[in-house]
Order: sequence, then structure tokens, then C-alpha cells
Amino acid sequence: MKKKNIINLIKFYSEHNDAGFRQEVAEIANDFDKNGDTDLSFYIMSLISSADLFVPQMQSEDLKYCTRTQTSSSMLQLPTLVDKELNGIINAIRNKTCVNKFIFHGDPGTGKTETVKHIARIMGRELYTVDFNLLIDSHMGQTAKNIASMFEEINSFFQPDKIIILLDEIDSLAMERGNTNDVREMGRATSALMKGLDCLNNHVVLFATTNLFKHFDKALIRRFDYSVNFNRYSQVDLMDIACELLDYYLSDFTFCEKNKRLFKKIIEEYETIPNPGELKNVIKTAFAFSESSKPFDYLKILYSLVTGSEANIAQLPNYTLREKEILTGIPKSNIARKMHLIEET
Repeated sequence: MKKKNIINLIKFYSEHNDAGFRQEVAEIANDFDKNGDTDLSFYIMSLISSADLFVPQMQSEDLKYCTRTQTSSSMLQLPTLVDKELNGIINAIRNKTCVNKFIFHGDPGTGKTETVKHIARIMGRELYTVDFNLLIDSHMGQTAKNIASMFEEINSFFQPDKIIILLDEIDSLAMERGNTNDVREMGRATSALMKGLDCLNNHVVLFATTNLFKHFDKALIRRFDYSVNFNRYSQVDLMDIACELLDYYLSDFTFCEKNKRLFKKIIEEYETIPNPGELKNVIKTAFAFSESSKPFDYLKILYSLVTGSEANIAQLPNYTLREKEILTGIPKSNIARKMHLIEET
């Protein structure tokens, strides 16, 4: 048994992820069986057997195109409109309505992939991601054959109602066929993708994500039961998300002190507040780079990351004397004198 097995067992148990926990136990039992300890393998599997008998999915070595992916329990921030649509998707999955193919589209950093990981965790399903690099082949017609094989693999899972398949960034296969250099080859690939979606097991839940939805083949779009547009963050939404991220990182970096008013002023320096992915990276970096002996150092760093330059007294007309002190590192008394000189000149 490897360290990762122990870590995953604890993680899945703490998240109440029964499917993930059982799958991890099955992998441990399989390892013991391969090493010749068949009795122990059988005993382990008997412990997790119940009236709802668990049948393990295929082992990773049996999969060519699908890779098991960790679900996410990290902080997720979404616009209210998107959040409501996701509740509908979760209901559709729970109600087993055969509405099982969804596509998330929007700019990079809007949370499409992370949302799929959260849905997998909430639903207690194992998440498998398809690696499109393994599908695309330079030989004529081979890409289409690989796509067909991929769907055969997906449809062969032992318990299809316990998995979620993610086709992350499917742009390379879903673009309009008239916009590609090799129209015939990519036409075959797109047609194979559409055929695979048409024949997908109704118990399998499949999500696709893309940054280039407007360039998609329209016939392919119709194969999905529902699409969600993630480009619906208002500036108010993004400011709220920034403040949530502030609280999140303050709980980790306990040597930092909160100054929400100054934090919001800095975020307002953006002409347009960026999407959550970029926003999270900027705020996280500000905290990570700060000195532990300076409780407000993260704000000084954040200002330089947002504006692209270090704070200058002359460029801070809307900031209080204390805020200027934090952002420049210059004592308030010195700032007052410098401001007086600036006014005189």
C-alpha cells in the first residue's frame, strides 16, 4: 500500500465521498492480489461489500484515454445565475432523467473545470478526464478511430452511474469544420465525436469545457443537452469574490492583518476586475510574497501586482494617510511633509 492510498482514504472519508473511498479500497485490494496475497485481497473487498454491492471500476492500467482525476473541495466562486443553473444540473443527474451531457463555456479563469470537479465531489462520483493529446494523430483517419475507441472505453465502465467524464478544452476537435486547414480530417474527427455523444450510455454523466464556444460546429453543440455560459460575472460579483478570497487567505496566513477597506480600494484600481482564476492567483501571490514580520505587507505587494508599479505618494489622492503609509512603507510623518512639499510646488 502506497502513501497516496492512505492520503486518499483519509481525504475521501473526511469529504464523505463514498464512491471515491470504495474505489481506493478496491485499488488497495487489487495491489495485494497482484502481490500474491489473494486472501487479504478478498477479505478487504468483503469489508466494503453490502446490500449495495460495490463493483470496482477498471484499474488505471486498463484505461487508455481516461485518467482518474481528483475532485475539488477548494473554494469555488460563481455568479448567482450560473449557480442556479448548476443546481438544475445536479437535480437532473439525481433524478436520472437521461439529461446527461453538458457543456460549460466561457473565458479562461471563469471556473469551468473546477465546477465539474465540485459537482463530482457533491454527487459522490469518480471523475475521469480524457487526454485529447492521446486522441489526435497525424495519420489520416486515425483521430476519428481513436475517438471511437475512447467512447467504447467510456461505455465499458462497470458502474457508469458512479462516474463523471470530463472532456476538458475540446476546442481542437469541436471547431467548425470549415475553419480548419485539413477540413476532411477534422470533419471525420468531429463526426466521430458527435456519433460518440449520440451513443453515450445514458447512465454516464459527461461534461465538456471550452474557451471558444462561438467557433464550435453547430451540429456538435446540439448533441449536448444543456450549455452553461460562465461569462456572467458582474464587477460586483468579482469584488465579492475578491473579499471572500481575502478572508480565505487571511485564515491561512495568520501573521497578516485584515484591512478590508484598503483591500477593496486596491482591487478598484483595476479598470476591469479580472475573472476569478486570475484574481485568485494575484491575491494568493500577494500573501505568499509578504514578510511575516509585516502584517500589512500583502497589501503593498497586492497594489504593485494590480497596478504594475510600486505605490507613489503623488498617485494616491484617494487614500488616507495611514493607507499611504501601508502602501509605500514611509512613516506618516514623512508622508505629510512630502505631501506639503508637493502642494507647494
